[in-house]
Amino acid sequence: MIVELPDTTTSQVSKTLVKIREEGGVVALGRVLTLVIATSPGSEEEAIEAANDASREHPMRVIVVSSDPDELPDAEARLDAEIRVGGDAGASEVIVLRACGDAALDEESLVMGLLLPDAPVVTWWPGIAPPVPGEAALGRIAHRRITDASTQRDPQGSLHSLASSYTPGDADFAWTRLTLWRAQLAAVLDQPPYEPITGVRVTGAIDSPSTTLLAAWLRLQLDAPTSYVLTPVEQGSHGIHGVRLEREGGTVELVRDVPGIATLRQPGQPVHDVALPRRNLRDCLADELRRLDPDELYGEVITSGLSLLGDAEAEGVHA
Repeated sequence: MIVELPDTTTSQVSKTLVKIREEGGVVALGRVLTLVIATSPGSEEEAIEAANDASREHPMRVIVVSSDPDELPDAEARLDAEIRVGGDAGASEVIVLRACGDAALDEESLVMGLLLPDAPVVTWWPGIAPPVPGEAALGRIAHRRITDASTQRDPQGSLHSLASSYTPGDADFAWTRLTLWRAQLAAVLDQPPYEPITGVRVTGAIDSPSTTLLAAWLRLQLDAPTSYVLTPVEQGSHGIHGVRLEREGGTVELVRDVPGIATLRQPGQPVHDVALPRRNLRDCLADELRRLDPDELYGEVITSGLSLLGDAEAEGVHA
């Protein structure tokens, strides 16, 4: 069910939510958190779909704040709202707030009256994120703040911005997308021979901040010389292309030449195909919502690991 509330107020939205629960039996009981999605007009539906899918694992209230920061300052102040419940909202309640003019200047006030009482707040910027998420209006009220470096105008540069502005509770999907890669590499290194790694080389597309974060994580964990190569998008697939680990007994290579499938080569062992698909928005969001405490490892990688890396190599050859 979708209820439209044109030219309204947050107070009226709250009253309508109560009325819907009383008349239709839709309750907020069991909601474990409030997810605030800050997005731009026209980009709401993809984020809402991901949140609806993730809500089946994490029942929550979803508040979507849609505004255009480049809008003319003298535009008419107006708030249009939309409430989605039942089949249109997965296992959540979705409140869409489309603000313009002066109504969009104070995003914090827009959502404060709609937050679930005593429930943690997670703010997610699926598109362009503020320079310092922890100091943004919707970031100040959140226990966790989720950004996506890959959607920024300069994906690689945004990592260094995230590092300089990092606040415990920050998270980024560039890190979340590494879960499968990290698990596979950890499994490889957990097998004999237990020889130290003497060199690391990571290759990926230049628009893949995950490539840089993977190199930073390996540099931090293995304490070995680490290089990373960023190739033009035109010369290969998006995302991470491969990892090469050097040790005395030979080289371990995990290379993804086919979308979703990586090839694992180890000295003295058969070649294996490993499933390494690129994680979609739903998987990344559900993964991040599994923990509401700060991700200390991500914080260490983004602040310390990046500083240990040198400059990227710009080549057109895959690892």
